[in-house]
Amino acid sequence: MSGVEMTRLLGEMQRLAATADTRPTEVAHESGGFAELLKSSIDAVNEAQTSASAMAAALERGETSVALPEVMIALQKASLSFQAMTEVRNRLVSAYQEIMNMPI
Repeated sequence: MSGVEMTRLLGEMQRLAATADTRPTEVAHESGGFAELLKSSIDAVNEAQTSASAMAAALERGETSVALPEVMIALQKASLSFQAMTEVRNRLVSAYQEIMNMPI
């Protein structure tokens, strides 16, 4: 290695060491934790489905306040969020079963 490359490498190492030495800032803990997050996510999925169903019913009644593209988008969002929630549930059940099958 030449002297220039060595100096550049040393400078890079010092810069990385300076950034690595910083202490992480204090993170505020949220109350409720995982259970609260899961409940709020389920509530959001429920709200999306309820809203999409109400929009579809309004369109079926012939109300002009909702447009077909808006209803279709709302229905797809509700469907996608429900599928994601189902996948999360499946993964949670799988993780629980794996933990329960661990030898003590």
